[in-house]
Amino acid sequence: MDSRIIRKRMNTGAQKITAALLGLAVGDALGVPVEFQRRAALAAEPVTTLQGYGTHNQPPGTWSDDSSLAFCLAESLCQGFDLDDLARRFVNWNEHGYWTPHGTVFDIGIATSKAIGRLATGITPTQAGGANEGDNGNGSLMRILPLAFVLQGLPIHERYQRVADVSSLTHRHSRSIFACFIYCEYALELLKGTEKHEALRTVQERVHAFADNVPGLTENELAHFDRVLERGAGNGEILRLTDYTEAAIASSGYAIHTLEASLWCFLTSDTYVEAVLKAVNLGSDTDTTGCVTGGLAGLYYGLESIPAEWLDVLARRADIENLAQRLGTSL
Repeated sequence: MDSRIIRKRMNTGAQKITAALLGLAVGDALGVPVEFQRRAALAAEPVTTLQGYGTHNQPPGTWSDDSSLAFCLAESLCQGFDLDDLARRFVNWNEHGYWTPHGTVFDIGIATSKAIGRLATGITPTQAGGANEGDNGNGSLMRILPLAFVLQGLPIHERYQRVADVSSLTHRHSRSIFACFIYCEYALELLKGTEKHEALRTVQERVHAFADNVPGLTENELAHFDRVLERGAGNGEILRLTDYTEAAIASSGYAIHTLEASLWCFLTSDTYVEAVLKAVNLGSDTDTTGCVTGGLAGLYYGLESIPAEWLDVLARRADIENLAQRLGTSL
């Protein structure tokens, strides 16, 4: 094959990774200053641009644990798929501030903290995450996007297993894993250049066909994904995710809520800016909803869609761009 074609493909891949990583970090940074604020308060005084301080008293452009752990994953994937290496990076982040915006950890979820504590003791990575129903926070969904780039070309059962393994470092209940799987499958479809609504329909069909092969995913468990998979109500009526009003979209730290909210914000907007601002202004877990939405929107709309004035103040922008280039080169 012509070396110019190879370089072009590599560059295109790196550009998409760059847009996704910067997209998730900017979405995260938009949400950090207003994390835990109620939706009504944000409706009265909405976030309209990148700002600082607020909830965590951090300067503008500061991203949270969401982006930090996504970058740990991306950095590990540059070396190959190695869960022990990923576990060490998570511990290094928690204990020494590795891949933090300013050298210290200022935000970490309870389930993630406990799981990383177990990783620090040397527990097998896939056994570290909580596996109870109450352990279905969004701590693995928030960081899973870089994995999608290395899943390209693998059969679906291998894609699912790798998602399950990476999620399980902090969240190993089947619900958290399946949420990450749907998100990665959607990102993979966007990577192909599929229009975003068509991409969701394609993923819904694919996931429906695969669901019977997922360990622990009972019919009752699958019902938690009815909105995302648009499986229809008991009376046979099908309500599209995009048909729900904002009032019906929750934005807590629950994995299902984050998956629904992020897809809803992305699908009911037309630009990167509109998507991430809609996500953040839902309130509550603003940084994570902004991050998970921002990764998809950056991937889909491209780097040029992210305002330059936001990128200019983003913490460690050059390091993120370098990481994206290295991940793209390693594929």
